[in-house]
Amino acid sequence: MENAAIRPPSGTQWTIAADGHEAVIVEVGGGLRSYRHDGVDYVDGYDADEISPGSAGHVLSPWPNRIRDGQYTFGGRSYQLDLTEPARGNAIHGLVNWVRWDLVEQADDAVTVGYELPPTPGYPWPLRLRNRWSVGADALRVEHEVTNLATEPCPYGYSMHPYLQLPGVPVDELTMRVPGRSRMLLDGRLLPVGVTGVAGTEYDYTEPRPIGDAVLDMAFGDVVRDADGTSTVTLAAPDGSAAVHVWADGEFGWWQVFTGDTLSGERHRRSVAVEPMTCPADAFRSGRDVITLAPGDTWRGAWGVRPRG
Repeated sequence: MENAAIRPPSGTQWTIAADGHEAVIVEVGGGLRSYRHDGVDYVDGYDADEISPGSAGHVLSPWPNRIRDGQYTFGGRSYQLDLTEPARGNAIHGLVNWVRWDLVEQADDAVTVGYELPPTPGYPWPLRLRNRWSVGADALRVEHEVTNLATEPCPYGYSMHPYLQLPGVPVDELTMRVPGRSRMLLDGRLLPVGVTGVAGTEYDYTEPRPIGDAVLDMAFGDVVRDADGTSTVTLAAPDGSAAVHVWADGEFGWWQVFTGDTLSGERHRRSVAVEPMTCPADAFRSGRDVITLAPGDTWRGAWGVRPRG
């Protein structure tokens, strides 16, 4: 019988491995604790005896990012969420990042975890969530699905919060490409107040360039897509000898990039959070790209990480 006294803070650990790829998925949050290829850690994760720092590897659902004052209206009714970022008066990162997910299916190279979100006063729609994590020919791949178990439509948004790194390459020296032709303008609470184009500005990363001393915690939209509908953010070493790509399918229209400036200690600007998002911050209030799920409907989206070098 497992000794609760020595149980990791992130709960049960599921390791998947194939073709030199290895990832550790955790029970608490159903998220990603580590990912490596051929012994190189491309995700800046955390140790088994740590609580996830800075939302590392978290699933952000049923909304990503922030909601102003935790207040929104849907279907003609008003709702109040708990303020989980009290310093800024926001509800942040959804409702499932600290809950215990259940094992649904497991193989050597894949694991599926699930959680049934109960209705609450601030979000009164029950949801069935599934995350399938796999490694192999596609490197690290994540397939997410959510089903509305309520008898009425509900609003929905999804993101993930992995921190990416190239070992030995400081954030300032990384070359980055973000396929976003616009960005959200933010106020002092990191909430959107408008959208503007990036062409000709210091925030234009549509062509690769060094991050340097840029301080980033913002969403990029109007994404440039590949022929198959995916979009990709790339972090590369200055000499091009190594790179890591984060891709997302056509369900994701936004990329959040965070250079870790508010993190303390050795995690300060050590890696870059690259978050594929279905909608930007405060979407439950603005309605921008919110997914509306009818009763019984299921939404599916996929993203992943591919290292090179």
